Amino acid sequence: MQFLANLPFDIDLLPKPVYVVGGAVRDALLGRVRAELDLDLVISTDAVAVARQLATTYQAGFVLLDAERQIARVVFPGLTVDIAQQDGADIRKDLARRDYTLNAIAYDLQTQQSIDPFGGSRDIQERTIRMVGRENLIDDPLRLLRAYRQGAQLNFTIESATHAAIRELAPLLTTVAAERVLAELRYLLQTPASSQWLAALVADALLAGWLELPVGADFEAKLQQFDRATELIKQSYPALDRELSLTLRQTISIDRRSLGKFTLLLSPDLKLATSQMLRLTCSSAEIQVVGTLITYLPQLLGKELSLREQYFWFQSVGSNFSLLIAIALTNGVKLVDLQYLIDRYLDPDSQVAHPTPLISGHELMQALSLPPSPTIGKLLTEIQVARITKNVANAADAIEFANKFLQSIDSR
Repeated sequence: MQFLANLPFDIDLLPKPVYVVGGAVRDALLGRVRAELDLDLVISTDAVAVARQLATTYQAGFVLLDAERQIARVVFPGLTVDIAQQDGADIRKDLARRDYTLNAIAYDLQTQQSIDPFGGSRDIQERTIRMVGRENLIDDPLRLLRAYRQGAQLNFTIESATHAAIRELAPLLTTVAAERVLAELRYLLQTPASSQWLAALVADALLAGWLELPVGADFEAKLQQFDRATELIKQSYPALDRELSLTLRQTISIDRRSLGKFTLLLSPDLKLATSQMLRLTCSSAEIQVVGTLITYLPQLLGKELSLREQYFWFQSVGSNFSLLIAIALTNGVKLVDLQYLIDRYLDPDSQVAHPTPLISGHELMQALSLPPSPTIGKLLTEIQVARITKNVANAADAIEFANKFLQSIDSR
């Protein structure tokens, strides 16, 4: 097993027996190699104390995940180790309480033997997601959602009886903490095959209690169109594609492309979409991006924007430009009709998309003997608009324009 190579700790320090369970075993059987390995270990007793001692011995990070269920995490460079206390009298009883057979395989680190009481190895070979037991899905309904995420990640199919049970139990997902549902959705959104599985989630009504999706809407077609739009952007404008791949923030594990896809499941009404995201405990950064998409998309669906309109649109859209282009293409706008905006955005010298000030507020107050007031900000904005629409090219022009602008206001 690949997880035995180059472990940064001595497994003999752990009380025997020690079992590797879950994803590491599954991935080893699939031949999947991940840049950073995550190990889930099961021991028979004192899991938190053992994890804490391991972290102390190797000066690694320690995180208490669940004191009641005795689960803790030890963080090494390039390796995360979760240590949990065995649930049941022996490892087979522990495995009997897991979600799907592909995750119900244990590997004994001492004997180097696999324990597979539910045929998980066979299901992995057949690329099938099969429940261990219906009651296990009821015990933690988040497992319903996890089947779709793992289907997307592994390119597996859900076995028919399991699929039927998931659809029947779908209403139970509303009893799960919103934070856990959101985390699972984020994982799914960032898998390459997420569109197909998101559409399946909608069709099977797993999100009905969270997003109040309209009946009859063809989300599968909409998600496929978004995929085609982002692929077109990737081929035509690699710089925009790179922006779509950027995470929102270091503390939020979702990129802009994934968030754009999630937006397609939300109401086009800003107030309702915000309410839906708050219900799922989305971050303020996510809500802000979605709000920008909903608010400024309509301007891309009509006639070409004037220079003044472009200036204010660019200032409002900011770093969400690439995502708005993708959403506009998804809504049927032709790429050629957005060319004028893309060209400006990709031109670092464009004063429409990336304005630089001709004059500072302090300089303007000195030149025109003006006191500090909101008027200064308005003047600076109008100077910039005049710079792109009229003959305002330097600080002297800016002062002259501002003076005339003030006179026009006074004369009203």
